[in-house]
Amino acid sequence: MTKRIMTVYGTRPEAIKVAPVIKALEASAELDSITVVTGQHREMLDQVNEIFGITPDHDLNVFAHRQTLNALMSKVFDGLDAVLESEAPDAVVVQGDTSTVAAASIAAFYRQIPVVHVEAGLRSGDISSPFPEEANRKITSQVTALHLAPTSTSRDNLLRENVDPATIAVTGNTVIDALFHTVEQDIPFNDPALKEIEASGRPVLLVTTHRRENWHVMEVVGRAVARLARELPHYSVVLPAHRNPIVRDAVLPALEGLENVLVTEPLAYGEFTRMMAASTIVLTDSGGVQEEAPSLGKPVLVMRENTERPEAVDAGTVKLIGTDEERIVAEVSRLATDSAHYASMANAVNPYGDGAAAARSVAAIGHLLGVDDRLPDFDPR
Repeated sequence: MTKRIMTVYGTRPEAIKVAPVIKALEASAELDSITVVTGQHREMLDQVNEIFGITPDHDLNVFAHRQTLNALMSKVFDGLDAVLESEAPDAVVVQGDTSTVAAASIAAFYRQIPVVHVEAGLRSGDISSPFPEEANRKITSQVTALHLAPTSTSRDNLLRENVDPATIAVTGNTVIDALFHTVEQDIPFNDPALKEIEASGRPVLLVTTHRRENWHVMEVVGRAVARLARELPHYSVVLPAHRNPIVRDAVLPALEGLENVLVTEPLAYGEFTRMMAASTIVLTDSGGVQEEAPSLGKPVLVMRENTERPEAVDAGTVKLIGTDEERIVAEVSRLATDSAHYASMANAVNPYGDGAAAARSVAAIGHLLGVDDRLPDFDPR
């Protein structure tokens, strides 16, 4: 008898990272896949589902403008409970560290359904940064039956918290599976301005910023990017602007009137991967970009004081630079002008995955439920 696996996700980053797992579940003879989206993000979530050919079985549609984290959690918890009762899954899969993840994990645990946590074990060491993600993933770890750790560093974080080693599998990160799949599709840009930048061969600084803990310094980020555009006039600066008005109102005014700066709406995942591939330097406060860009040979400067993804920092392809205006300008300028420094970051080995994380994940889920054998753990060496 096949086992029923319910995957619950709500944001674009979650969708990207669970999509390869969902496709592997759909291909399994021993496991049936049920998909539930909360709609914590809306359009961006739907775009990813379309790329991977996923039609959710249930949509909680919890999105609302400017709702509080507590309101969001309450909607997810309440809406998902009815779905758990009607579908009666044998396990619930969640990914990462969003409010959807924390709410879904607790809801499944309260119904005594095993929780499988994809990308388990990430830790920044600071409960307030990133906020609320660090707390969400630690909460989820407490009720998880199977921890799918992307790297040995993540596994070691869990072991330090006295997690049973038998409940941990090191899979590699599914974002690399998703990235390889999407790049192979060669999805074109819809925006003619992006097509022109790609065709020009000019170096590109790709900027993304949205982290809640950085909201108070978003104006600083805007000023730094504006200075870089002026000091590096041969560069094209591309900034897909997060839809949150708090972010836009703080960052965008400083960029008005700069001819080599292109501000776009958020790019669909396929277009964003193409933009990463076309970029020269990536400046970001995103978590997932720290994993994706190194796979494409792009140096990443991270506007955060800490990271739950230290592996690429240790490898040398990612560098933490914080949110000081002078530091941001200096670090980007160094990469733009020092070819040896650039090469040292661009050619570093990416420690995050080999494109087989989904297969390892599904085998581990099957093993948890007694219908499959685990595969060997991921080892970047």
